[in-house]
Amino acid sequence: MLTRVDPLLPLPENVLSLSTARREWNGVRVDVSEFHCAGRVSHQLRHQSETRLNVLLEEIGSPCEPRLREDQPCPIGYMPRHMHFAPAGMEIWGFSADTRFARDATLIFDLAVLSERLATGFNADAITKPRLRFADDRIWTLVRLLSDTMNDPDPSTQLYGDGLTAAIAARLFAEPPEPATDGKGLAPWQLRRIVEYLDARLPERVELAHLAAQVGLSQAHFSRAFKASTGMAPYRWQLDARIRRAQALLIDSHASLNEVAEATGFADAVHFGRTFRKLTGATPAAWRRDRKN
Repeated sequence: MLTRVDPLLPLPENVLSLSTARREWNGVRVDVSEFHCAGRVSHQLRHQSETRLNVLLEEIGSPCEPRLREDQPCPIGYMPRHMHFAPAGMEIWGFSADTRFARDATLIFDLAVLSERLATGFNADAITKPRLRFADDRIWTLVRLLSDTMNDPDPSTQLYGDGLTAAIAARLFAEPPEPATDGKGLAPWQLRRIVEYLDARLPERVELAHLAAQVGLSQAHFSRAFKASTGMAPYRWQLDARIRRAQALLIDSHASLNEVAEATGFADAVHFGRTFRKLTGATPAAWRRDRKN
């Protein structure tokens, strides 16, 4: 569930406004913040008592940099799409000589919950060793995709976000992922159980950890095996199933588009129509009309 976080009060000098949106997946709390600024900005970053990854998504003006001390420049040179990782208890400062806008994402890890849900251990060095400024295109892309879902109320974003956070954690500090045992996907009984579980809960939110637990697999192994069996990621399968249910309602009932949207877990008819057209190539009204004539 999306929440809005009260800004730092008072705002740091030259920060005109600050807004933060927050969601949580898989024991990973995600804060996406937007800073509108006018000049030099220097402030202590939040969450120093927690293990966190900060990813710079966008900046306008002088480059932003992480610092160990407010008055000590970052010893690592600028690089695009940079990020930093800090273990719990480490103080980090953010600095820019002259910035206008910055957007970043901070992922705060509950390592105990995350380890349990991913059914894996973490590399001890990776979770305790700070990385002040580094670039990883894969992590950056995954975090950007995660940030883009912050305001999406669609139930399928639960599985989507679970999958993204699992992939980020595996890339950042998990032990090497377990190999698939047979490379052929889920066993027939496993796939049947998962499909029945998803069908019974349409169109509700479903967590990836719960799906993996149904068949005794880690999230990473489950995601690979499910896609091998169905050709789809779990979130995409759930979304397709909701669209199939919507198609049945469009043909078999006189329900309005708003009623169909509500019954299949979409925020409103506009969101439903946009998703329906993306997956089928036609608007719900046109699709219904063509099949009822």
